[in-house]
Amino acid sequence: MGTKLSITSRKPQTTRINLLGISTRGQTQIIFVDTPGLRDLRPDPSGRKINRYMLNQAMAAVADVDLAVLLVDARGWTEADEAVLALIKREGVAAICGINKIDRLARKDVLLPLMKEIHDKYAFEAIIPMSALHRRGLDDLSAEIAGLMPDGPHLFDSDALTDRPLVFLVAEAIREKLMRQLGDELPHRTTVVVERYDVGAVITEIDAVIYVERQSQKAIVIGRGGKRLKAIGQEARGNIEDLAGGKVMLNLWVKVQPGWSNNDELLARFGYR
Repeated sequence: MGTKLSITSRKPQTTRINLLGISTRGQTQIIFVDTPGLRDLRPDPSGRKINRYMLNQAMAAVADVDLAVLLVDARGWTEADEAVLALIKREGVAAICGINKIDRLARKDVLLPLMKEIHDKYAFEAIIPMSALHRRGLDDLSAEIAGLMPDGPHLFDSDALTDRPLVFLVAEAIREKLMRQLGDELPHRTTVVVERYDVGAVITEIDAVIYVERQSQKAIVIGRGGKRLKAIGQEARGNIEDLAGGKVMLNLWVKVQPGWSNNDELLARFGYR
């Protein structure tokens, strides 16, 4: 895309809602669909409705695309990769395999055997070694994707970047900092809702609420003397100013909403519909 759109973290299940990235270059328009991670295609053992929602989002996307790009780690094929490939096979989707993080390989001679292993697993349209971090192989990946797009009219205006409104991207930017600041379990019990977005002549004022499920979680998010919440706001504001194209005053609150991640009505109110 050439710009930051999806949020990222080292934690699994960072993405919760399918997000479209629209890239228009000349006569070619490619619509990328970033989905929640398919680390496990079975229903979540805990039965939480937010997890079922994410799984359904991802599986529906795979069934509705012209091309899948399966990204695997250059350090080896995993059971999770096998599970996603099984879904691609089941849907009969054309696919490219991108072998990412080749810069992490201590020995480059392990790459060819991995490519051979992947080649034997499925009739991929292409297998492309790459390093997203160092932008190696991305032009090759883009060219392969463009060459496999079907003929037809563009679905979006040429200057469109995504189908999501700016307030969604703002909430996601805040949630990214939550994911990066907090422990392994707590981020999955948090969500962010933007309640006010006022564009002024000099500064844009934004009020956002971070929802958690228990009082003890609220204390963790706020931190001693409010230091963690302040750090989350400071880190998020920089990203949000890039999105808004100007100065931003960001006000954050933390509220307790018991069981929000397993409540259909609350999930819909928080945008998971």
